[in-house]
Amino acid sequence: MRGLLVAGTTSDAGKSLVTAGICRWLARRGLRVAPFKAQNMSNNSMVCADGAEIGRAQWLQAVAAGVEPEAAMNPVLLKPGSDRRSHVIALGKPFGTLEAGEFATGRRELARIAFEAFDELRTRFDVVVCEGAGSPAEINLRQGDYVNMGLARRFGLPVVVVGDIDRGGVLAAMYGTVALLEPADQALLAGWVVNKFRGDEALLRPGLDRIAELTHRPVLGVLPWLDGVWIDSEDALAAAGWRHEQQATGGLRVAVVRFPRASNATDVDALAAEPGVTVTLTADPDTVRAADLVVLPGTRATVGDLRWLRERGLEPALTARAAAGRPVLGICGGYQMLAETIVDDVESGAGTVPGLGLLPTRVSFSVEKVLGRPVARWRGHAVAAYEIHHGSATPTGEAEPFLDGWRRGAVWGTTWHGTLDNDGFRRAWLTEAAAQAGVSWSPTADAPGFATLRESMLDRLADAVEERLDTDALLRLIERGAPEGLPGVG
Repeated sequence: MRGLLVAGTTSDAGKSLVTAGICRWLARRGLRVAPFKAQNMSNNSMVCADGAEIGRAQWLQAVAAGVEPEAAMNPVLLKPGSDRRSHVIALGKPFGTLEAGEFATGRRELARIAFEAFDELRTRFDVVVCEGAGSPAEINLRQGDYVNMGLARRFGLPVVVVGDIDRGGVLAAMYGTVALLEPADQALLAGWVVNKFRGDEALLRPGLDRIAELTHRPVLGVLPWLDGVWIDSEDALAAAGWRHEQQATGGLRVAVVRFPRASNATDVDALAAEPGVTVTLTADPDTVRAADLVVLPGTRATVGDLRWLRERGLEPALTARAAAGRPVLGICGGYQMLAETIVDDVESGAGTVPGLGLLPTRVSFSVEKVLGRPVARWRGHAVAAYEIHHGSATPTGEAEPFLDGWRRGAVWGTTWHGTLDNDGFRRAWLTEAAAQAGVSWSPTADAPGFATLRESMLDRLADAVEERLDTDALLRLIERGAPEGLPGVG
């Protein structure tokens, strides 16, 4: 056995980052490590070098492991387009749609694809570190499951369950998780990890000892709350960890519109990390009016989220900003909304709808999805990006080219994601946007670059794994699997 499944008592327990930390810790030991998530439900994705689209979290975990991200690391990606329908990406390419009613029963082919991808990865890597989804105790979804205990059972993977103590109730959640599992699943659950702990661990110790006694499974360690570690969240704006990292009053104030179906909102992570820049997620028209810069991020439902924007009363605030020469940046779906006209018979089926009219463009959606990793230069600065879209914009009037998009006055738009990760471009563009806003912001000369910051976060995760977890026990699980004869619970 050369694998491990990292599950969680809940969504957002920290599975993605714990998995990333384990990947880097193992890579430091000289092992060739592959991350794996059989099925990811997220609108936050990335394009690999070969043009495949995978979940952003698995891309980050591959970076942590020091290996090239690839489609097999996230063979099934579900991108919610509404509350009842998800668009399916299989092995990096569009595969169709999945309705809510099909979720528990319509996944046999997806399971086959996922299992074959895992099987192939383990022939090429020393260790495969898998991330579960949600909770393994979602017994309503156990039939047909191939990402939690279904995956573990298929390949005999030992399972470590992460619990978020910051939410409260973590000990009850751990006990309930194992007690709800059927005996064959319980036999693979081999240990617990407490995550996001703040305080004196001695006060927690009696509870840890008791949960180990009740479940017959050890607590493998307690990971601390890591301030400033928030990179590449799976759930876009809903889980943006940098919301805890607000800057002091003053500087450049950025408002990011919180679309219901926001996608690839990690585009603004680099802004939030820039000294003197405060980023706020908002759906409030007054906040949009008052900000120095407004960003309309990507969305998986351009027409639907444009309707939502209008219902929230945000359109007049954006129109007033443009008229006053105060900067607005649209990225991908947000850029498409800035057009005069949107023709969409593909994503929403809405046909022709009026855009915000802030850029002289017309957007048309096509069945073929554009996936790529373009490069360019802007004002002498190198820009490396990625693109994931069905809608493309063409000019209908005069405008200045901006990357692959257009700029008119203080309104800027591009289809490309990831442009703001480029330090030189980001700082040059922010300086120009600040001048349009009348704010005397300038970059901090000795501030670390965003790639450097990401690497330091991954190293901090690996340090926490090495220092706070029973790594000898983890290595035994990876090498030998779950111990024989683990007692049942419940």
